[in-house]
Amino acid sequence: MRFLLALFLALSLAPPARAADKLTVLLDWFVNPDHAPLYVAQAIGAFEAEGLEIEMIAPADPNDPPKLVAAGKAEVAISYQPQLHIQAAAGLPLVRFGTLVATPLNTLVVLEDGPIKEIADLKGRKIGFSVGGFEHAVLGAILKEAGLGQGDYELVNVNFSLSPALISGQVDAVIGAYRNFELNQMDIVGRPGRAFYVEEHGVPPYDELIYLTNKDLVGDDRLKRFLNAVEVGTQYLINHPDDSWAKFIALNPDLDDELNRRAWRDTLPRFALRPAALDIGRYERFAAFMKAAGLVETTPPVESYATALR
Repeated sequence: MRFLLALFLALSLAPPARAADKLTVLLDWFVNPDHAPLYVAQAIGAFEAEGLEIEMIAPADPNDPPKLVAAGKAEVAISYQPQLHIQAAAGLPLVRFGTLVATPLNTLVVLEDGPIKEIADLKGRKIGFSVGGFEHAVLGAILKEAGLGQGDYELVNVNFSLSPALISGQVDAVIGAYRNFELNQMDIVGRPGRAFYVEEHGVPPYDELIYLTNKDLVGDDRLKRFLNAVEVGTQYLINHPDDSWAKFIALNPDLDDELNRRAWRDTLPRFALRPAALDIGRYERFAAFMKAAGLVETTPPVESYATALR
């Protein structure tokens, strides 16, 4: 009886279990190895340990996530640093509060066994692209460094068929190919490519993927706890890549193929080990590049659209 009475008192006096705080995260694209830190954090219970319940949603249109966060329809969006500079100049109420992939993934790709051995060889050639604007600016910077101007090459819109257009000979090079995906795709089908890395040819380094939130939510404690969990997930991912892959595939079994295994390997060294850290000078340099390229008219103070949570 004494034991039962003590148990009853302990249960009746114990504080009620706290419900997890919900957070909606809009991905930039369909689920892929670029999102590994989030799924590993989820699999090892890092979000749960921070009292968070995370819902990750792949968008129907990759342009939608920042707009939905700006409109208050979700708390977090994964997006791209170059797009953030454009959105900030346009006055959208968005703030970068963390980094997912801390290096560019974008490359200029040619066939390894093709006639293009150096960038200057693209004079008089066709170059494929899928998205205008930023890709054109990147390409212009790369070719300018090699002494080529706009009249020295022909641009061809190949939509999202970058690798097929290059392999078929429709174009001689493509801009916008991701080093962790398209290069592996080409190698798998027996037509390997050679990449010219944009940050080595006139384009300032930038964060390929970042976490955005609405300016009104910058003080929300859930965001800091979210980044804490992501950092734990990233550390586990780097320390235990094979086990992390198994956990990722358990959550996304349809991605268990050769392309995603290779992309997983190649993306590992590019994840932000300190996702909450912010290099203001790096953002200022890239903002100046965007302005010089004519993609933005103004460069607001970095502090107005990027923050390191305290």
